[in-house]
Amino acid sequence: MNPRSSFSIPFLYILICLFITPSMCQNLTATEIDVGVILDLDTYIGKMCKTCLEMAIGDFYSDHDDYTTRLVLHTRNATSDPVVATSAAVELLKNYQVKAILGPQKSRQADFIADIGNTTQVPIISFTVTSPLLSHLEIPYFIRMAQVDTSQLNAIAAIVKDVKWREIVPIYERSYYGSGIISYLADAMQGIGTRIPYRCGISPSATDDQILKELHKLMTMQTRVFIVHMLPNLAYRLFLKANEAGMMRKGYAWIVTDGIANLLSSMDSNVINSMQGVVGVKTYPPQTKELDQFTKRWEKRFHDEYPGTNHVQLNAFGLGAYDSISALAMAVENADIANSQFSVPAIQENMTDLEIIGVSESGPKLLQSVLKTKFTGLSGRVELINGQLPISAFQIVNLVGNDTISIGHWTENGITGQLPASNENSLSEKNYLQKIVWPGKSRIIPKGWDIPANRKKLKVGVPVKAGFSQFIKVETDPRTNVSNVTGYCVDVFDAVMKSLHYAVPYDVPYEFEPFETSEGSGDSAGNSDDLIRNVSTEGYDAVVGDITIRAARADYVDFTLPYTESGVSMIVPIKGDNKKSAWIFLKPLKTELWITIGAFFLYTGIVIWVLEHRVNKEFRGTPSKQIGMILWFSFSTMVFAHKERVISNLSRFVLIIWIFAVLVLSSSYTASLTSLLTVQQLQPTVTDISALIRNGEHIGYQDGSFVLDLLKGLGVQESKLRVLYTPEEYDEQLSKGSNNDGVSAIVDELPYLRVVLSMYCSKYKLVGPTYKTAGFGFAFPKGSPLVPDVSRAILKVMESPEMTLITNAWFRGQDKCSEEDMTTVDSNSLTLDSFKGLFLIAALASTSALFIFLINFFYENRHILASQVPVKQKVAAIAKTFNEKKEDAHVAAKKEKSKEEEIEMAARGEIHLTPGATSFSNSEEGLFSPDEGSSSPGPGTLYHALTVMGINEDRHRKYSFHSNSDSFLYDKI
Repeated sequence: MNPRSSFSIPFLYILICLFITPSMCQNLTATEIDVGVILDLDTYIGKMCKTCLEMAIGDFYSDHDDYTTRLVLHTRNATSDPVVATSAAVELLKNYQVKAILGPQKSRQADFIADIGNTTQVPIISFTVTSPLLSHLEIPYFIRMAQVDTSQLNAIAAIVKDVKWREIVPIYERSYYGSGIISYLADAMQGIGTRIPYRCGISPSATDDQILKELHKLMTMQTRVFIVHMLPNLAYRLFLKANEAGMMRKGYAWIVTDGIANLLSSMDSNVINSMQGVVGVKTYPPQTKELDQFTKRWEKRFHDEYPGTNHVQLNAFGLGAYDSISALAMAVENADIANSQFSVPAIQENMTDLEIIGVSESGPKLLQSVLKTKFTGLSGRVELINGQLPISAFQIVNLVGNDTISIGHWTENGITGQLPASNENSLSEKNYLQKIVWPGKSRIIPKGWDIPANRKKLKVGVPVKAGFSQFIKVETDPRTNVSNVTGYCVDVFDAVMKSLHYAVPYDVPYEFEPFETSEGSGDSAGNSDDLIRNVSTEGYDAVVGDITIRAARADYVDFTLPYTESGVSMIVPIKGDNKKSAWIFLKPLKTELWITIGAFFLYTGIVIWVLEHRVNKEFRGTPSKQIGMILWFSFSTMVFAHKERVISNLSRFVLIIWIFAVLVLSSSYTASLTSLLTVQQLQPTVTDISALIRNGEHIGYQDGSFVLDLLKGLGVQESKLRVLYTPEEYDEQLSKGSNNDGVSAIVDELPYLRVVLSMYCSKYKLVGPTYKTAGFGFAFPKGSPLVPDVSRAILKVMESPEMTLITNAWFRGQDKCSEEDMTTVDSNSLTLDSFKGLFLIAALASTSALFIFLINFFYENRHILASQVPVKQKVAAIAKTFNEKKEDAHVAAKKEKSKEEEIEMAARGEIHLTPGATSFSNSEEGLFSPDEGSSSPGPGTLYHALTVMGINEDRHRKYSFHSNSDSFLYDKI
């Protein structure tokens, strides 16, 4: 090295230090120590720890400006992948020869990197890895700046003991992180006399259906207390499904470990809503003034760096990251490793990257220095015992609404409402249990067990009805007073539940209970809506019967998929053939279609007359003749009998389109009329419910049906409605008719109408529009986990031959009637909707031609519109011009030329336009009118001459005339 250059560098530092602060000068002269950082920067914890590390560097060296070393961080993103994390560690060691690595974030990542650190003698300091499977005693270069997971088990055991739960079920993540705690948890529970009858392990890659399946399995067991230990992402999915399965209701208890409890305030709102009543245990740092100040600074910086992140809260992992910088910076300064290097072996063939990296010469010295470091940080007292922080205090929290409520604190002395000011022993205060709001917003401590679902019979309510026993029938034995429930709906439910037994890992026993006023009375306790509301009030566990799925009912219960066809329609009596009707020729078309056709005939005739009036003599004449021509020409096109020749191209265009439309309409009319006259058919008396409403006819409906509300919504007066009960009563009332105290039609759901038609298919017909409904379904309480499984079982049953057997068993009579006899009949008349497109094309053609004509006409007569005369005179002039016959272009041009030649001759004096001398003024106005006081008796003026020759006023202004005795001179302007 050049001696002059080596001398100049220290001299330059001294010169700079004269002008800056001592701390800045120290930073320039301090030896940089490379340190690797490996975090999952796409996660909330990774972002939080990165911010804390960067703030810790600035804070530490600001307070220790006399240090001769300075940590330089090299951060890498592990993307939650152990392989990526391991690659990042190798890259940091190879390229930067880092003296220590902070991180990684997950236990599985640390399992690989800790071994690398052990091999290269580089300390691995983690502040988020809490699995007990990783230990400094087994991997000397692994240091944990956090509480190990087993340290919280005593706090959880204290809660279970105080509540006196005799059984708990752990739900854990089947991974390196989750499995490590289970054996220690079993030991802790055994120490307080609590059993673990089942261990529920869930893979991190499990689907939502697999999670739901595990939860259903738990519901079949007696235990209702669950301890959840898993990473946040899987935990969020678990609680969403638990809430969906109805396991976050009263009677259940959920306890989450530190990894989840630390993030309760940072979760998504959907997850928070699904975790109401959860109790958590999390690390509790001492509440100091320094911690409060740092928390405020951290929140501001975090929002500045990640403005889109909501619900942020600093937790123990971030504080551990902050204190890790202090511990490492002190250890580096005390170990005096500024000039240390890696011991690299001689390069040989087939050497791995790890072998090429070598071994850190300062590693053992730095490790011991870190282990001996003691100080008080933001997380509390930092003193490593066996390479990890000792057990500290834990806070017990309860998620209520959007807040995590502090319930109490646990120390080695037990649980207390508030931490004691000293280390004196304090007795466990069980009053904290009264503060907890458990799932279902209950303050009653769950007993921890319940009768298993596979031992409890569902109480299934069934309606009691007088008619349509094919669907549901309740018979009571008078001797034993035992009800026997049968019917199509019951058989379908039995088949579905039988299928459910094989579809899901539990069996559901059930019993039917009639919805009657008193046991064995046979009288219904209400309608279907009343029965549904009994489910929401926990009167029944389910409802089976001819219950239609309705939106209003879905507010009280959860429905399965429907198992019958849907819709509300109408049956009416069949009337005889109407071929002998005198007005049958009007029947092929609806009234609105007849009116529309007439209007278009008239409109097309008017458009043709407008286009032809000025150029075609056949469209001229007296007003009465022209009106007759409009009507005759338009309506004669209906039978293609028009003989008038059209001249205008626009008229021809309109006529072509209209004749095509008439052809389509006449063909459709002919086809419909032919069908009416030739096909033998029995027609319904009415095909539209609106006709019944207009005529005030009586309409029937089934007792207790929602169809009553539907009919009222359609405008049917309640006095015109008749309540019916049985198919036989349907027949009786329809046979009487509305005029004989019966009904003209019956509106009901399709399944009931099919039953009536199967019994009387030769007398009635299904007519009119079908109002959509969802069909019959089984009802369960809101949030019931049975609904999705029962729905899937319904699909399986409906796709199986068993459904056909059930249907045939209860509705055999339908085979006697053909499908044609039962088919819904609409009106045979053609409607306007069928020809909207055709009328639209005809209207566009006629209107476009009329518009083009008017534009051309007004352009030709623009001098009238531009004149200064009153509007009334303009309108009269336009009307007069329109009424005049327009000559063709050739004749008009010839006359124009002749007139101009006569004017030229008159100007040269070759012809004399008027007898005698007439005086004209030289003013512009005088060119077109005789001077005042002129005594000329006749029209011998130039103005009159030009007018006689057909030269209009606009062309008069092109010339200037002067009188000279009897001759005229002119100058063209």
